[in-house]
Amino acid sequence: MVMLYQPRPGNVVMCDYRGFVIPEMVKVRPVVVIARNRKNRRLVTVVPLSTTEPDSLEDHHHPLAINPLPGREDISCWAKCDMVTTVSLGRLDRYKVGRGQYAVPMLPVADFEAIRRSVANALDLTHI
Repeated sequence: MVMLYQPRPGNVVMCDYRGFVIPEMVKVRPVVVIARNRKNRRLVTVVPLSTTEPDSLEDHHHPLAINPLPGREDISCWAKCDMVTTVSLGRLDRYKVGRGQYAVPMLPVADFEAIRRSVANALDLTHI
């Protein structure tokens, strides 16, 4: 599981969070890339996606208009914008859609912009 290039902001890829410490994310899950690191081409900043609806809707949660993962469009999907992380490309891989087939979906612009606003809310940066 290694990406050899920085995915673009808005791309959805799989991230291996194993090795993190609970209560951090500790499993493989889809993420949306929100920023490329300009100084280190082996790092990107990501927000995890989940099919579990939050217990209480907060301003750092964003329900996606459609699940970006191929074949899972009918399952609701949420961006967990309070769990933004900068990770190595070594933790990332494309989404497997079949035997030897992979995809790197792109979020719609409206969802991507809403996720950026939700990250700003989560980090208390809306006043800047």
